[in-house]
Parts: sequence; C-alpha cells; structure tokens
Amino acid sequence: MNLHQFRFVQEAARRNLNLTEAAKALHTSQPGVSKAIIELEEELGIDIFARHGKRLKRITEPGQQVLKSIEIIMREVGNLKRIGDQYSAQDSGTLSIATTHTQARYVLPTPVARLREHYPKVTVSLHQATPAEVARMVIDEQADIGMATESLADYPELVTLPCYEWQHVLVMPHQHPLAQKERINLEDIAAEPLITYHPSFTGRGKIDAAMAARQLTPKIVLEAIDSDVIKTYVRLGLGIGIVAEMAMRDDPIKDLAVRPMGHLFGESVARVAFKRGAYMRNFVYKFAELISDRLSRDLIGRAMVGHVADYEL
Repeated sequence: MNLHQFRFVQEAARRNLNLTEAAKALHTSQPGVSKAIIELEEELGIDIFARHGKRLKRITEPGQQVLKSIEIIMREVGNLKRIGDQYSAQDSGTLSIATTHTQARYVLPTPVARLREHYPKVTVSLHQATPAEVARMVIDEQADIGMATESLADYPELVTLPCYEWQHVLVMPHQHPLAQKERINLEDIAAEPLITYHPSFTGRGKIDAAMAARQLTPKIVLEAIDSDVIKTYVRLGLGIGIVAEMAMRDDPIKDLAVRPMGHLFGESVARVAFKRGAYMRNFVYKFAELISDRLSRDLIGRAMVGHVADYEL
C-alpha cells in the first residue's frame, strides 16, 4: 500500500464516489484511480466501496474504518511536511487564511500588517469565501486558519475558539423617520424595505430567528455578502440596512445614522478555526494572538488536544 492509494480513496469519498471528479482533482486518469483503489482493497482483503458494475455506490462498513485511518495518516503526512518547513525556514513561508468578506475587510487588516512586522518573510494568502467554504478549506488544509461568524463550530474536524462578540447595527439616512426614534423595535424594521446579508453570512441567522419568533416577515429587497454593498444601496434610498457593527467603525462617510441592534438580535461570536490535530507553524500561532487577546499559543495548543472550552475564554 502507498500514499497514492490513500489519496485516491480519500478523494473518491470527498467527491461523492465520482471517480471522474476525483481523477480531475488529483490530475490523473479515472482508470488509474479505479485500479489503485482495487489494488488497495485486494491488499487489505476487504471492499472499501460497494459497487454496481464499475460505479461506486456507497462506502462499506469496513471502508468507513479504512477512511478514518487514512485521514489520520494523511494528516500526519501533512504535519511532517509542516515540521520540515518550520525548522528549515523558521521565519518564512505562507500563511493561508480563509475568511468571509466582513472579517477580511474590517477585522484582519491590522493583524495582517502586524504579522508582517513580526515575520517580514511570510507571505499572506487571503481567501474570501462563505462560512461553509471557510470550514472546508481548513479541513482540506488549503488554509492554516479560518475565521467567520457562522457555521465553524458545526464541524467536528475543526477546533474553533471564540475571538470576540459583536452586534448588528441598523443604518439609514439621518433624515429617515426611524433615525428620529429613541428606541427601535422589530415591528419598525419589518415595516421598512430592508437590505442585509445573504442568509449564510455575518450572523444573518440571528436576524431571521428574531423575526420568526415574533411572527414577522421582513420586506427584504436586497441581500448581499458585502457590507459596503449594503451601505451603497442604503445611500441610494433602496431601504434601511442591517450590517455588522465592524463595518461602521471606520466608515469615513458620516451620512448614515447608526443604531445598535443588540437588544433585538443579540450578540454574535466571531470564531477562529484550525484543523484538529494539525501541526501549526510559529507564525500561525502569532497571527491568532494578534487577532484576539483572548488567544495564546498555550491556550490554542491545549484546545487542539481537547483541554479548552469556550467558557474559559
């Protein structure tokens, strides 16, 4: 047995048993993938996949155990490579970050700049994606660290830690009637044309849950993944907007009234994520520390082996 066979089995499982897609992802041929899997099965004396003709139909029970072992082996192979990188070039390399637009635009610029001060030879690769894509990139080791508000804690393959709490804010022109109200309620918001995030982004679930609890149906006229887009359409008069408070902290244009909405939608938690069991280089730990003063190398190390809970932060 060899690592190529392990990669082929792992990729076939990831691609919903589609060997053609697995072959494309691995830059090889479909017959080559199929042959390698069969050879591994023959060596192990079990069927990893149940078949209908030449097509893979499902993962067998022993196949599930094989995949778990392969996951551990491939993770440790990746760790060996990172250890080599770490000790051959202590202060250089690439930090790959997967995150959402809001984090990339409003939260991470200062930590990235400060990391470059500490590690000037480190190149930063920033990938903007949906929260689910962020999780998958960390799991697939395309990113060293992920950061988002939604979804990350739902993946058992990840170790996630809270960084900071934030709340949504309502934005509207200063002359808007709601800007004159001392306290805005959900009924007020539901009565107005609303511009806010796409359902999978930036705590949108909190907004939907609050509305549903009061049996209200907001009149959403535009959904976006970008806070700047939301603000642009609010300025054009399309409606009032709900954005993350971070998006308004350093807004150089002061033409919009801003009202905190924590009393209506509660607080959201931004989290960082690492692949469980992964070996991390020094500058990954340093970057996490720069993101939040709650995080330290020691705490992250303990979390990676299951000894830290959220309440400790």
